[in-house]
Amino acid sequence: MKKLVSALLAGALLCGALAGCGSSTTQTPAANGAGNEATAMSGAITVISREDGSGTRGAFVELTGVEEKNAEGKKVDNTTADAEVVNKTDVVLTSVSGNEKAIGYVSLGALNNTVKAVKVDGTEATTDNVKSGAYTLARPFNIATKGTPTGLAADFLNFVLSKDGQAVVVDNKYIEVNDAAAAFVSDGSTGKISIGGSSSVSPVMEKLIEAYKALNPNAQIDLQTSDSTAGMTGAMDGTFDIGMASRELKDSESAELTGTAIALDGIAVIINPANTVDSLTTEQIKEIYVGNVTDWAELAA
Repeated sequence: MKKLVSALLAGALLCGALAGCGSSTTQTPAANGAGNEATAMSGAITVISREDGSGTRGAFVELTGVEEKNAEGKKVDNTTADAEVVNKTDVVLTSVSGNEKAIGYVSLGALNNTVKAVKVDGTEATTDNVKSGAYTLARPFNIATKGTPTGLAADFLNFVLSKDGQAVVVDNKYIEVNDAAAAFVSDGSTGKISIGGSSSVSPVMEKLIEAYKALNPNAQIDLQTSDSTAGMTGAMDGTFDIGMASRELKDSESAELTGTAIALDGIAVIINPANTVDSLTTEQIKEIYVGNVTDWAELAA
């Protein structure tokens, strides 16, 4: 009996030294340094895109490679048919801020704290990085007129490109096209003009109009917000004295219009603040938007 008790005690001591003999004290993956996958984002990606005609969409699909030429040499936008298409910058922001699995894109100047901008190819979306060329998702803000502008339209455009106007551009988180512009002196033009087009350009245009009217209170300027294509079409058919586009003018547009860059802007790729992703490559963004990557877990490796 004594020998049996001694054997049982020895066995118990050996089990304790080996941490268990079938007990639940074995380390979990998280305890031994693994298990980071548990905190990575997963789930079906909700792709948010802008509508056809949007200058922001046009620039985004071109810069990310979502738009490619087919066998006939025609440019084709390959945005997935599963994308949720919305028609305004603020709707993109609302859609992404309200959905933890969503991804979208907006003008850098439109960013707010309801969403998170990811790094692209390791570079933050900032005005300094756009200005230096380090952040590659960037495009011009253009205005266009049919023929040489005169009167109030000419005076307003002189303001936009002056030191005073470019200061408004910078104050609204965009990048000036001329940091050595001369101060503005109005010629006192009166009358009424209509400006229309891109919803991305519209916020800074609204501030430019406000600042100009403070200097020339007799000016009447109507601002209509739609998209870049509508802005260029309106400038061509006379609906607008000045059209707005958040992209380069197409060949068919520049054949009839005179385009002028008034600011530079980055395109921020945005996700919900709860998303643990911090950086994406341009190729990953393309793969998401053409529908080849459909779950956040595919980006965790």
